[in-house]
Amino acid sequence: MSYAYLFKYIIIGDTGVGKSCLLLQFTDKRFQPVHDLTIGVEFGARMITIDSKPIKLQIWDTAGQESFRSITRSYYRGAAGALLVYDITRRETFNHLASWLEDARQHANANMTVMLIGNKCDLSHRRAVSYEEGEQFAKENGLVFMEASAKTAQNVEEAFIKTAGTIYKKIQDGVFDVSNEVHKFQLLWNVVTGSVVMCFSWHLII
Repeated sequence: MSYAYLFKYIIIGDTGVGKSCLLLQFTDKRFQPVHDLTIGVEFGARMITIDSKPIKLQIWDTAGQESFRSITRSYYRGAAGALLVYDITRRETFNHLASWLEDARQHANANMTVMLIGNKCDLSHRRAVSYEEGEQFAKENGLVFMEASAKTAQNVEEAFIKTAGTIYKKIQDGVFDVSNEVHKFQLLWNVVTGSVVMCFSWHLII
């Protein structure tokens, strides 16, 4: 299916906050209660429509473990949007947001749109981070904010589409060139996949 724009997203945040579940809920409309920890990156895609224009979202779900941070950093390149996720029932995941945001701003385009998501709002009876705290962090750092639940699908659709709407407006206002960002990412992807093929070939020779 043809599309007017291709927006690359990256989902970041601590391990276990529900990044993969958010992606699965958005792309497949289902919740998987038991999900293996992401190793490296996972990928999903979906078509949406904004202002009567078909837009393809290319979504990269990254591992939250510290040991994979160097891999995650390489996927910021070419990203038009980032979903920065924390778990409202685990305060430490909220406390680590500043570190994730610093990484994003160091390695991504300065005009990348960042959506802050407080996931697992269906577990509000176990809440460790208030809505107001999330809202305040977003306000102080110029982020869009929403609480969501990958389990019930509350605000999942809205989070991805609102991010796309913000990106689209930046393109219309001339402050973001998505075609240039996608081109840069494609060059990186060619290098990465080429390196993998070369490494695989070398092992075959050995």
